Amino acid sequence: MVNVTAHIGRTPYETHLTTSNQVVVADEPVDVGGQDRGMRPAELLASALGSCTVMTLRMYADRKGWPLEAAVAHVGFSSDPLAGRSTFTVRIVLTGDLTNEQRIRLLEIAERCPIHQALKNPSDFETTLA
Repeated sequence: MVNVTAHIGRTPYETHLTTSNQVVVADEPVDVGGQDRGMRPAELLASALGSCTVMTLRMYADRKGWPLEAAVAHVGFSSDPLAGRSTFTVRIVLTGDLTNEQRIRLLEIAERCPIHQALKNPSDFETTLA
């Protein structure tokens, strides 16, 4: 299980996200009342998918001994509340002396990252007051 604490004080929208040893700041742009000191929540969601994707590719290529020099994931996210659907677009750029078969396999592996799997499955929420 992953545990993150989100804390907001009096500064409009600036939120500090903490784990046991990391801090990330989330915020909203100035034009909607934020201070633009961090990524918007939707950007953090897309970032989770992008970072998990490239980490998964790195782990797989290293385990196979494949010459993956770099992997870049460009992630787009949009949500349509009326339709009850969200769409993620992931465009992956692989560099290195990879065969066509290796590139195809890495594309398959990209969709197996844990965040991708979590996002495509139904989710349950339990929200309580402490």
